[in-house]
Amino acid sequence: MIDTYGRKYVNSIIDKVANILLNLKITANQTTVAAFFIGVCTGPLIYFNQSFAAIILLWFSGFLDAVDGAMARISKTTSPWGTLMDICFDRLVEMTVVLALAICFPNARFELIVLVICVLMSMTIFLTVGALVKQKGIKSFYYQAGLAERTEGFIFFSFMIMFPNYLPWIINGFSAAIIITIIQRIIEAKGILDN
Repeated sequence: MIDTYGRKYVNSIIDKVANILLNLKITANQTTVAAFFIGVCTGPLIYFNQSFAAIILLWFSGFLDAVDGAMARISKTTSPWGTLMDICFDRLVEMTVVLALAICFPNARFELIVLVICVLMSMTIFLTVGALVKQKGIKSFYYQAGLAERTEGFIFFSFMIMFPNYLPWIINGFSAAIIITIIQRIIEAKGILDN
């Protein structure tokens, strides 16, 4: 939801950084790869109890993930390969966080498994609708908005990292938000695909 409705407030910053990186001859795909490697460092930092550093790297990775798309659009270099890398790397970064939390906090493993199931279902609907719908938005595929988008995920992950004593509650809150998103996406998909 924040990604859909709040992006306009930070677009100017994202575009400025995108132009700076393009002027430095850095490509959108290189930025995608950098965002991935920075993001997966979050897991080891969680494991070694470096919560603050983990959160900083997670959000910096997310910021670069927004910048790479802007770079591709500005330089007119959007590609199916870039889209594939972007979507896959996003999930791998998120699963790195989930894996680290599962290793460090075995008492929350059941809740984390439920969370992963919710993410898988939500992404399956998101990607399937994106593949079936002909209309495209600003991105190179049809983007289904919902209550729990990437920024909300980062907020929940940050709370999980900062407040491990409340981990099951935070995870369950995130799962509930994703379930609402699944319902939103199914309703929207039914309306679009029936026409």
